[in-house]
Amino acid sequence: MFNKFFYTLKEKGLKVTLTEWLTLQDALNQNLCHSSLTEFYYVARMILVKSETEFDKFDMAFEECFKAVQKDTEITKEMLKWLDKPEMTEILHEEARDHLNKTEDIQVNEEDVKQKFNDRLRDQDSEHNGGSYWIGTMGKTSFGNTGGNIGGIRVGGSTGYQSAFEVIGARKYRDFRDDRVLDNRQFQQALRKLRQFSTKLDIPKTELDINSTIDKTCNNGGYLQIVMEKPRKNAVKLLLLMDSGGTMIPYTTLLSELFQSVHKSNHYKDVKTYFFHNCIYSHLYKTPECENGDWVETEWVFKNLDSDYKVIIVGDAAMAPEELYSKTGNYRGPNGGLSGMEWITLMKSHFKKIVWMNPKMAPGAAPWREAETAIKEMLPMYKLSVDGLNKAMQKLMVNK
Repeated sequence: MFNKFFYTLKEKGLKVTLTEWLTLQDALNQNLCHSSLTEFYYVARMILVKSETEFDKFDMAFEECFKAVQKDTEITKEMLKWLDKPEMTEILHEEARDHLNKTEDIQVNEEDVKQKFNDRLRDQDSEHNGGSYWIGTMGKTSFGNTGGNIGGIRVGGSTGYQSAFEVIGARKYRDFRDDRVLDNRQFQQALRKLRQFSTKLDIPKTELDINSTIDKTCNNGGYLQIVMEKPRKNAVKLLLLMDSGGTMIPYTTLLSELFQSVHKSNHYKDVKTYFFHNCIYSHLYKTPECENGDWVETEWVFKNLDSDYKVIIVGDAAMAPEELYSKTGNYRGPNGGLSGMEWITLMKSHFKKIVWMNPKMAPGAAPWREAETAIKEMLPMYKLSVDGLNKAMQKLMVNK
């Protein structure tokens, strides 16, 4: 069983070392888990998992290996689908809340509830909403979700009255995965890696230099001698180019989060943001509406932004081949006598550091996504996820 657990962790993407695995074996030998599966879970996670981004992978591996130990039966994907009723939460009425408030002191026999749950789980073969017997939604039964029963087992769904004593089918750490699409907080954490401090700016010395102050004071016989220094300022300049409209509409919220995160980060020396539709051509738009006339010329960007700007291009690279290769491929505005690929080539030639972030990047070379494959061969492309953005930031900061 434990050998299977080791290989399952590896399959899920956890980088478990042999030393860590032997440490877990030593913990078992010393009975640190006290023959408890729950304590084994926490001890194993503490030893084997290095980051909260890997909690979800660990949970999936643990469930796969030990689900037979945890319960006699398992929750099927079909049942979780039956119980996936987010709209039910919105129609919970005040009478149910009042009922819960009046019955707060009811004592629940957990063992009895668990036994009945296993019986229902074994016998149930269809979806149920309402009622007081089967596992379902909006009922008086002790099993399911969005119901009015006190102290049952929530299966799937989201927390409502927080009265369940056990939750099944919930992956608590899925939002910490490093391959999931980002939110505002994670954007800001990754963008902090774009730092290149400089003290060469012509600004007054306003910060205490602790090390020099200690050194001067010691050399001065203990008589305090304060040394000030120029504050270190981030010298990074950022150019953000974002695809807007069309196939990027499903990612509007994501792009908005990225835009806000970049502009909330006040530690950059300069930030410029422009938009394009499908591909970069002779003009870059000032707003995501990409309206003709509300733009700057791409040549102007080359002339006014020096090559030290670090460039992040965000787009799904789902343009048609003619939009990428044809000199008349831009059906919304001027091409400037060049194809989209030629404009991207100029962008790469002008700026030293440039990456492409793709919210739905296909793995490897994807023949069915010709444009994406072509851009991958020209620019480093990363998936717009926690892990992908971290790798992209490292690429932008590497000194070569």
